[in-house]
Amino acid sequence: MMSRGLHYFVVLLGCLLLSACSAVSYQQQREVNQLVDAGYSQTRITLEDGGTLSYWQVGQGEAKPTLLLVHGFGGDAQSSWQQVMLNLAHDYHIIAPDLAWFGQSYSHGEANLATQTQLMQELLDHLAITSVNLVGISYGGFVSFDLMVKDARVEKAVILASPAYLFSDAELAKLSQRFAVESPEAIFVPQNKAEMRHLLAGTFDNFPWYPGFIDEQIYQRYFAQWQPQKRRLIQTLPQHRDQIANDVELSQLPETLLIWGENDKVFPLSAGLALADTIKAPIVVIPDAPHGISNEYPEIVTRAIKEFIP
Repeated sequence: MMSRGLHYFVVLLGCLLLSACSAVSYQQQREVNQLVDAGYSQTRITLEDGGTLSYWQVGQGEAKPTLLLVHGFGGDAQSSWQQVMLNLAHDYHIIAPDLAWFGQSYSHGEANLATQTQLMQELLDHLAITSVNLVGISYGGFVSFDLMVKDARVEKAVILASPAYLFSDAELAKLSQRFAVESPEAIFVPQNKAEMRHLLAGTFDNFPWYPGFIDEQIYQRYFAQWQPQKRRLIQTLPQHRDQIANDVELSQLPETLLIWGENDKVFPLSAGLALADTIKAPIVVIPDAPHGISNEYPEIVTRAIKEFIP
């Protein structure tokens, strides 16, 4: 459910030549500069519960379809969607928030899926959005599906590598077995840099080699903060899965496109095919691709979005 791709370490070697340089901070600032150059701005709003929600935006006030990009577990808007955001900047009004307890966002509400959905609605209200298209990956796909069920403003949705409410307790147990841990939260909320590296190895196919000390920088930047809340987000998913299953009316769902990696180790392709059959949605299958498709295959993801939401 996390996200981080190959572009992350393209310029690390230059940074490593500088003593006391944080390679992760260096690359993050480079990506920020790219987004700003493409017209994006980053803004924070104070939430009704007193927390803070940070989001990127471009194309506001223009006659373009609005896309809400919802990231997955372990990253934030920038790290999950960087290249996709750049690819889509000229064609859409893009809103890319950091979910609560990720990136620069946090909430004083309960750490669960319902809170995440509520905060997305609060952001849409703040921006006076009357019609929106969703693009969500992994955990962000759960949030997006919940929003599809609850909010009539959703026109279309693109779900990447996320089975919505079609995952059982038995399938969660199999997920833990694939990663050789006791529970899903042990996968997605690593306690140290070694556990984080284990997560990355199961999420990406072509994650590049880099010096081991950078693991600690990545861990501190993306995984060390808000750990109790992140564990609760995973632990409470089955409860909210059951609630969505009770609430969903398949005939009322907006038109949806699925995108999946053929070799997804987190949510196998069989889960995507089952969801596609249940909600009568087309599915784009990326050959040989792992779970982190927004990072490893941003061009395919971009093309699919543009064709589905012209």
